[in-house]
Amino acid sequence: MNLSRLGAMARKEWIQLRRDPRSMVLAFVLPLFMVVFFSYAISWDLDNIPVGVVDEDRTPESRALVERFTASGYFRIVATPERPGDAEQLLIGGGAQAVLHIPPGFARELSRGRRAAVQFLLDGSDANSATVALTYADALAAGFTTAAHVPAPPLTVSSRVWYNETLRSRNMIVPGLIAVIMSIIAAMLTALTIAREWERGTMEQLAATPVGRAEVVLGKLVPYLLIGLLDVAMVAAVGVAVLGVPFRGNLVVLFGLTTLFLLGALGLGIFISATIKSQVLATQVAMVVTYLPALLLSGFMFAIANMPPALRAATWLVPARYFVSVTRSLFLKGTGPLELWPQALAMAVFASAGIGLAIRAFRKEIG
Repeated sequence: MNLSRLGAMARKEWIQLRRDPRSMVLAFVLPLFMVVFFSYAISWDLDNIPVGVVDEDRTPESRALVERFTASGYFRIVATPERPGDAEQLLIGGGAQAVLHIPPGFARELSRGRRAAVQFLLDGSDANSATVALTYADALAAGFTTAAHVPAPPLTVSSRVWYNETLRSRNMIVPGLIAVIMSIIAAMLTALTIAREWERGTMEQLAATPVGRAEVVLGKLVPYLLIGLLDVAMVAAVGVAVLGVPFRGNLVVLFGLTTLFLLGALGLGIFISATIKSQVLATQVAMVVTYLPALLLSGFMFAIANMPPALRAATWLVPARYFVSVTRSLFLKGTGPLELWPQALAMAVFASAGIGLAIRAFRKEIG
């Protein structure tokens, strides 16, 4: 392999890229827009949950429990129906997401040192939100019974959250977004390279040059690799400085493993571009084969452990699965390279496969 010819191909590709405003926007503007937009649009945190309160006890103790719910910031009282039967209409009509029912005798049971029963009704049509709301309510009710000097159960469990102490969903979303965004951007950018040569009529000139197949592919890949690394740096800086996501890992490890991932994603894009001669169709194919797996099967949106066995097996073939694990571990845990070697090995295999497929497909085109 001749480094001077490879460098010439890289300079040629950079000049073409610089003259294409759409590619420049895709390379530098879209990643920043996506990380800011999705970090605010996607959230598993809940606050100001609309709740109706049916207080049939009407005592200082019952009012204190209601005050505990509203003061937490998680719940917001939107109605106070007189009868429990009216609460169902709140849930059916969508006026409230939950109903807190305090029955008569609540304060009397507490004064006797007993556990008082409280009913908390939830709209389960949104199962995820209902589960989170129920967790909040359980914690608030448990803290209230402790404050009311109700005897504690024989076993008390004390929990402590590590790595994401505030349980902010943004801290988990932003590192995962880096993997998803780079999966899309890298493949879409390089999906235009060979197809662009065909549509502009320059493929024959490229085929006539003494540049080897590997030199062509790697020369086209180098500018996009540098752009991808710059994108990751910008997105990470925005995540830390603007969105307040902690970074506890090593930057050298982050960019080293990012390079492995980008090599595979860029190689995949060049493979698609060499196989499909239309820029429009190549972009659409690149979007389908990168965006959907990265979003749905990488562990970014949905826990892999909760997937059916067939889908869990399929996730091993999704490169974004390994990069999501890397970014979250580096940002939140400060994990070192010794613990990340399985992900590094998987991404190295992906990089080799992506570049190998790109070289093989390109050989057919100029042969």
